[in-house]
Amino acid sequence: MNVILTGLLLSILAGLSTAIGGALIFLIKDPKKSYLAFSLAFATGVMITVSFIELLPEGIHAIGYTNALLAFFIGSVFVFLVDYFTPHTYIMEKFSKNKEFNPKLFKVGLLVALGIAIHNLPEGFAIFAGNLNSFKFGLLITVAIAIHNIPEGFAVSMPIFYATKSRKKAFISSVYSGLAEPIGAILAAIILLPFLSEKIIGASLAFVAGVMVYICIDELLPTAYSSCDGKQHTMTFAFLLGSLIMGITLILLS
Repeated sequence: MNVILTGLLLSILAGLSTAIGGALIFLIKDPKKSYLAFSLAFATGVMITVSFIELLPEGIHAIGYTNALLAFFIGSVFVFLVDYFTPHTYIMEKFSKNKEFNPKLFKVGLLVALGIAIHNLPEGFAIFAGNLNSFKFGLLITVAIAIHNIPEGFAVSMPIFYATKSRKKAFISSVYSGLAEPIGAILAAIILLPFLSEKIIGASLAFVAGVMVYICIDELLPTAYSSCDGKQHTMTFAFLLGSLIMGITLILLS
């Protein structure tokens, strides 16, 4: 099979894994605020660990400490500006007709979906580039990315569900966030293929680490603690559990 086609197919598989996490929303029969708080704290542990153990170190290895930190902070400033200038009110009004609609939680879901979508773009680059080296290497990268995309899909669907009370909208949001994976591979194939390099991928990963950390600190953790009904220790446990599971996953796949 053509190496470009296999690279695109692998990126689609990795992207669709966010839908697996999003589908967990259909298993929730009795929604409680504590579920939302726990899932957001858990997702924060996953995303912080991915950012500081996988993404940023890869960026430092590829482009050096100074350049990687610069890309990291540019990513944080980028998502801050997106958050500040995005007309959230208009988007929210168009999205939901439910009288119980919660705009704050919907904003959290939008930002998480945005962060994960941006996160998935360079991962699409990485899958495509790895497959150019060998199908086996591309497949290994795909499996590693797919595993940590599952809790990310869950992180998107939970706040959307609690904001809109719609399982369908929550699930679709998680699917959309995963579509950036094949888009990243397509960009690599059509636009970036002649220039694709370790440095480009490394800068992208460091940039995304900044995006993910900003979202965790500015949105996920504050919303988790405000929804936990005073159970701060449970949130800390959820954060550490998410970090531990992602850390073990990265070790097993290293």
